[in-house]
Amino acid sequence: MSTFRDLKVYQKAFKLAMDIFHLTKSFPDEEKYGLTSQIRKSSRSVCL
Repeated sequence: MSTFRDLKVYQKAFKLAMDIFHLTKSFPDEEKYGLTSQIRKSSRSVCL
């Protein structure tokens, strides 16, 4: 039996979330709790 992790849509969404996480590491520190937080939360919600 397969799990949700075997679905291609999940794998792509997870990769996108990880790419966004690494990209937002380079954002300025003053955006850490503002824009960066919101972008990371929204990218994780795609996987969920």
